[in-house]
Amino acid sequence: MAREFQRGHKARISDLTAGTDLYVGVQISAPGLTFDISCFGLDADERLSDDRYFVFFNQPKSPEESIQLLGAQAGDTESFRVTLDRIPSHIRKLSFTATLDGAGQMSHIAPGYLRIVAGGEEVARYSFSGAEFSTERAVMLGDFYFKDGWRFAAVGQGFDGGLEALLKHFGGEVLEEEAPAAPQQPQPQPGAAPGFAPPAQTTPPPAFGAPAAPAPAPQPAPAPQGFAPPPGHTPPPGHTPPPPAPAPNVHAAPTVVGPLTPPAGGTVPPPAAPAPAPYGQPPQQPSYGGQPGAPLPPGYGQQPAPYGGQPTSPMPPGYGQVPGQQPAAYGVPQGAPQGAAGVTAALQAFKETPTGQRWTQQNKKLIRVDLGIGGQPVLAKQGSMVLYQGKVDFSYKGAGFAGRVVGNATGQEMQLMRCTGQGQVFLAENSTHLHPVELQGDAICVSAENVLAFDESLQYEVRRIEGHGIPGGALFTMQFQGTGTIVVKTHGTPVVLPVTPTTFADCNAVVAWSAASQVIVSSQVRMRRNAYPGDTGESVNLQFRGAPGNFIVVQPYEV
Repeated sequence: MAREFQRGHKARISDLTAGTDLYVGVQISAPGLTFDISCFGLDADERLSDDRYFVFFNQPKSPEESIQLLGAQAGDTESFRVTLDRIPSHIRKLSFTATLDGAGQMSHIAPGYLRIVAGGEEVARYSFSGAEFSTERAVMLGDFYFKDGWRFAAVGQGFDGGLEALLKHFGGEVLEEEAPAAPQQPQPQPGAAPGFAPPAQTTPPPAFGAPAAPAPAPQPAPAPQGFAPPPGHTPPPGHTPPPPAPAPNVHAAPTVVGPLTPPAGGTVPPPAAPAPAPYGQPPQQPSYGGQPGAPLPPGYGQQPAPYGGQPTSPMPPGYGQVPGQQPAAYGVPQGAPQGAAGVTAALQAFKETPTGQRWTQQNKKLIRVDLGIGGQPVLAKQGSMVLYQGKVDFSYKGAGFAGRVVGNATGQEMQLMRCTGQGQVFLAENSTHLHPVELQGDAICVSAENVLAFDESLQYEVRRIEGHGIPGGALFTMQFQGTGTIVVKTHGTPVVLPVTPTTFADCNAVVAWSAASQVIVSSQVRMRRNAYPGDTGESVNLQFRGAPGNFIVVQPYEV
């Protein structure tokens, strides 16, 4: 049975199937609209450093044929063959995208999906619809990414631009050829790799939607299964079948893709900064969604007036200057327009980090969550929002009377807010270090004091730690379980240690541990020691026991 994915969900490919020769099908349609479905092979920096791994209508396969465009079949608008064990080591992510060819927007599409088929059996499906998008003309549907093995992520990230905007986002550029050549049509390669077995046909295949000849009975095969496209099925309601072949060529002018080449200096120039407002006019706020922003308040971005009306002392030479560069407009009389090149270069290292993922760490102390249209809500600690973009609603998340009683009694009460809507929310708290932890059906124990935010899909409850020698005979923590992400905060850089029979940790310094670990309270209070003055301050610790693979997280700070 195929596993259903929602936007933002992730899983290991090995948990879905033992095979590595996979079929990826995309079904997307809308009346009167045409779609280009592509696959971007990206490096470890999520950049298109090798344009040969951009697989689309005009380049239907990668050099070693680990990624192949197969065309429309079995009810899918477009399909791919992906052989994971043949993908070269410098390709760390495959991003499957759909873009509009011509006018239109993604809000008009009918319900569609991206699915993974192994050995003729569908093992995963991510469904989407036009209600999740608005004016976008491109969408990143799903990713195969390498992280201790290949994994799959349902992305569903809309993009305002079309194919050209996606290319620029991934670090490529668009070049139009002077003499366009006829695009190559993807052809299946019989016998290209072991396990590939297209059905034998002696007559031309029927048009899409016409009844196909019955397929021979499948033969049992040992796992892992080889590549086999899914069996044909009836298109979903509302899907408009394309006309019978041959179809008119809608791509008369093919696109040539190439990575950005560095200049003679050897470094890639930073992206151009937005043009400054005309001198004498108020600056504008950054636009969101292509709409112009409102004017900033008077005086924004200007040098503050001297304190008490007295001229301020000059800054030391070189203050705020980027090494190796001349200061921008240094010494220009006050009131003269100044260039922004120096400012842009100085702030280049602190620009936002977009990845197309639901959770994106901007730096050690700031994280961004992309809610998206129809995305899962996020629960965050009250007051942790430092910035948001888009239309986001914040509401109070109460624990109820029983929850407040339990929270007060155990010290594990969390004051939460619920973030919903469409946009991005940036979260931080008191410059603590933030660590997003992805759960895939497993569980983790974290003290409520160390939780900043988490997906609402996660289940959480108060867990009791048995012990002796302390008032009440127990301590408490929060246990989170399910599929989603939890953001853990620490004071300083933590250390992760494996659990052994002799692992002890200060209960005021431990942050989190694997839920499968056995935890007991260890007391070193002895009557003879109490007869002497003084105290070590280490009388109560937590002892951890568990099988190999369990862990604890300790911070260099005591609460």
